[in-house]
Amino acid sequence: MILKTTGVCRDFHSGGETVHALQDVSIGVKPGTLTMLRGRSGSGKTTLLNILGALDYPSCGEVYFGKERIDTLPEKKRDTLRRTKIGFIFQSVALIANMSAYENVEFGLRLSGYPAAQRRARAEECLELIGLGKRKGHRAQELSGGEQQRVAIARAMAHNPSMIFADEPTAELDTQMGLIVVRLFREMVEKQGLTILMTTHDPNMIELADHVYELHDGVIISER
Repeated sequence: MILKTTGVCRDFHSGGETVHALQDVSIGVKPGTLTMLRGRSGSGKTTLLNILGALDYPSCGEVYFGKERIDTLPEKKRDTLRRTKIGFIFQSVALIANMSAYENVEFGLRLSGYPAAQRRARAEECLELIGLGKRKGHRAQELSGGEQQRVAIARAMAHNPSMIFADEPTAELDTQMGLIVVRLFREMVEKQGLTILMTTHDPNMIELADHVYELHDGVIISER
């Protein structure tokens, strides 16, 4: 397993009450697969993704990335893990509007510490892979929603991470464009050997996954 949890829970305290966002979650993700966390809004899937991606800490349980337990790592080492071994794709794409598609990808490479001499070639290669080589000079604000999401995918994969986390990457796209994005994930897994974990509430996407965990009220209720 490239990623594994054992008995993970996450509690939030508000106004004297405790909300159990996750309860006894144990999952495993195999390398070179597309795994989906499925559930309605409020089911706990984004909370779980944040813990798996070292953006948040569990209240109890263990999280392993490869053979390393990461929920007990100091923040500096978790930051290094996020920058070098993990790629993130967010629902809002989070591109820099006044930068071109190429500049957004190249900037991500700078942040990850990718060798300077190889950044241009790698950024252009990734934009070609997601079908936007001819649009590399267009600013983010000049691209369609689907194109922006593909630039976000190129940025996430450019530094050769061990794993990519995608939080509702199709939520702001129509069904047809959403399927194009997930089929691109499928192709990246099969041809590039990437490992991708994404959250979704859209049943149309499920058939493209290798493995699916379904959450309800913070509990895994099924897997296939």
